[in-house]
Amino acid sequence: MFLSIYLSIYLSIYLSIYLSNTKILLERGEKVDDEERLLLQGYTGEAQDSISTLPRKLAVQIFSYLDVIDLAHCSRVCRSWKILTQVSSLWNSLNLHQIKNRLTDSTARKLLNHCRPYLIHLNLRGCTCLGEASFLAISACSNLQDLNLSECTSLTDSALLLIAQGCHILLYLNISHTSITDSGMRTIARYFGNLQFLSLAFCYKFTDKGMMYLAESKCCKNLEHLDLSGCLQLTPLGFKQLSGNCDQLKTFIVDDFPTLTDGYIQDILQHDEKLTYISFLGSPLLTDLAFKRFPQSKYLNTVKIEGNQRISDATIKQLSRLCTSLTHIYLGDCQRLTDNCLKYLATCKHLTVLNMAECIRITDSGIRSLGEGVCTAKLRELNLSNCIRLGDMSVVSICKKLQNLAYLNLSFCENINESVLELLGQAPSLISLDISGCSCGDQGLSAIGNAVHLKDLTASECNGVTDLGLQKFAKQCEGIERVDLSHCVQITDAAIKNLAFCCRLLSCIKLSGCKHLTDLSLQYLSGVCHYIISLDISGCTLITDKGIRFLRKGCHWLRILNILYCKGISKSAAQKMMKSIEIVHYSTEDTPASFKY
Repeated sequence: MFLSIYLSIYLSIYLSIYLSNTKILLERGEKVDDEERLLLQGYTGEAQDSISTLPRKLAVQIFSYLDVIDLAHCSRVCRSWKILTQVSSLWNSLNLHQIKNRLTDSTARKLLNHCRPYLIHLNLRGCTCLGEASFLAISACSNLQDLNLSECTSLTDSALLLIAQGCHILLYLNISHTSITDSGMRTIARYFGNLQFLSLAFCYKFTDKGMMYLAESKCCKNLEHLDLSGCLQLTPLGFKQLSGNCDQLKTFIVDDFPTLTDGYIQDILQHDEKLTYISFLGSPLLTDLAFKRFPQSKYLNTVKIEGNQRISDATIKQLSRLCTSLTHIYLGDCQRLTDNCLKYLATCKHLTVLNMAECIRITDSGIRSLGEGVCTAKLRELNLSNCIRLGDMSVVSICKKLQNLAYLNLSFCENINESVLELLGQAPSLISLDISGCSCGDQGLSAIGNAVHLKDLTASECNGVTDLGLQKFAKQCEGIERVDLSHCVQITDAAIKNLAFCCRLLSCIKLSGCKHLTDLSLQYLSGVCHYIISLDISGCTLITDKGIRFLRKGCHWLRILNILYCKGISKSAAQKMMKSIEIVHYSTEDTPASFKY
């Protein structure tokens, strides 16, 4: 992901700097090469740049990382680049979500007409400007297979009908967060017989009748992915109509559905034997009864249940016994689960990801059972955030038994001592570690820096960390890419200086609530950390417009900037940043009480 961002930004910066420098030379009356002069005049002659001399396939691959705006700019550089940017493979996928705030109905129509013959994937998520002209243009893309219209508030039943009449081979349709009604559901059932993926998440205006249209259609027979998250208007009858009709259903998502009870999903879980992925996040009313008749399954690999106080160890015992292919288990905030749950999960030999965040009954005994099971061979990710009964022995078990663990979250496990956290520096495979709110000081942070593969550290609210600890960590962990030191209130500019000069590959830095930081910190970061994509300095009240100028000059790849509660930064400085950065969150409000200033 970061490679694609880097390439995209590199080409954009290359063009802007190249043009800017050449214009300055002209204004000064200095000599300018013929090629530079032609570039400024928009002439598309032959170019001898490094990209044009690459093999065609490789050059096209480089351009594939750019969005439509950058492609348009590149097409004006020279004839060679223009030819490269017109290659059909660059236009079979169109992501207009990236420019949703600048996109107009007219521009969307022109772009769609341009790539109509070969367009396969189209992402219009959040494009609220779309009108009839755009929907007509979509309808003309007869080869379209993948269409994302999520959060397109202008999408209506009639617009969906218009699209359906032209796009007969659609396989993927996302119309979440739109105002589709039963009429729109009838259109889906009638025209999209090949549909395999359908997201209706947070579509509040269709009813059980719409589900009936879907259940009785050819579309339902081929459906592999269905998302009904947040569709609170549906009743158990609407869900039951799907049971037995979705023969190929593999992914079933019903998140953020606080009224979901066992009666809604029992029949589907019982009869759709090809399910591989089920998710019921934010469904507090589900009980063990929903899974009591769950059939034996060799396909199910992912189970997500969150925010539920009724599911007990009995459900986990049932799933771990009947589903031999389980790889991903998410049981966050299921507070009835005990150490027995981990004992059952330890028998899942393919288990790769386990999330037990806020399961407050879990103790050291449960972690020990997990470490003694067959799951240790493949377990790569473990989230134990807010498991407040865990102590030092849990960390010992993790370090000794879970040798392949790459991602570990121990945030706010307050009973784990710093001396034991030092063991994590010896974890052979650790890539990402979260110790937010733990009893970690300079000694612990320094020891963690010995983790040879560590790329991501979150140590927010570790009040014992000072400049000395961060200095030692930075010298030992030069390859770190993402650091969160939010609310580490003892950190000063000196610590950031060491971090910047030692860890030059940093791409994401969070320093929210570090109240002693000044413009000097931003000068250090912008001077040597040239790969920064995301920066959070919210609540750093000593930072001023001067610091923002450093960022603007040095951090050319910056795409996300949080400067909330920064009273020293003027509105005009923030607005200048907004012109060149995709996401800027800015305010001059007082720091909230949670910052404890």
